[in-house]
Amino acid sequence: MSVSLILGGARSGKSRFAEKLAHGTKHYIATAQAFDDEMKERIAAHKKQRGENWVTHEVPFDLVNQLRKLDDPKHFILVDCLTLWLSNLLLNDADCAEMIYDLAAHLKETKAHVILVSNEVGLGIVPDNKLGRAFRDIQGIANQGVAAIADHVVFMVAGLPMVLKGPKPTEPSPPLE
Repeated sequence: MSVSLILGGARSGKSRFAEKLAHGTKHYIATAQAFDDEMKERIAAHKKQRGENWVTHEVPFDLVNQLRKLDDPKHFILVDCLTLWLSNLLLNDADCAEMIYDLAAHLKETKAHVILVSNEVGLGIVPDNKLGRAFRDIQGIANQGVAAIADHVVFMVAGLPMVLKGPKPTEPSPPLE
């Protein structure tokens, strides 16, 4: 149906913007893992922000398989976020390039409305260690791959959407009464 990529830095408004685009049966694929209390609090705040109208799927690794399970034209799927998914893969020595390829192949054929949230990590300083540089590189490759397929690409800055590709995705109209 449609694929959108919402990029931006930390706390740029990516998730909030993506959530406002939701319609139909709303599925939230959460890729974060709660390793400490601070992360547990962040996850709880995200759940509270989006409300109870979402079906949440916690998927730190097998993203493509979950997308396949939900592939239905009636479904709106928000993946939040590619950055944490890639971190999980990289830290578990997974073949990130193959996983990105599989993701891109699925997105080309999806029947669902899919929005992927991802951080733009290439605008800062060059990381001072090998793992940091590897992560920055694989994140950039993933963002480029998804952006090439996406119908819409939006870069969020200070809560403001800057359209990079396609028309600006719009919020659904309220139901007529």
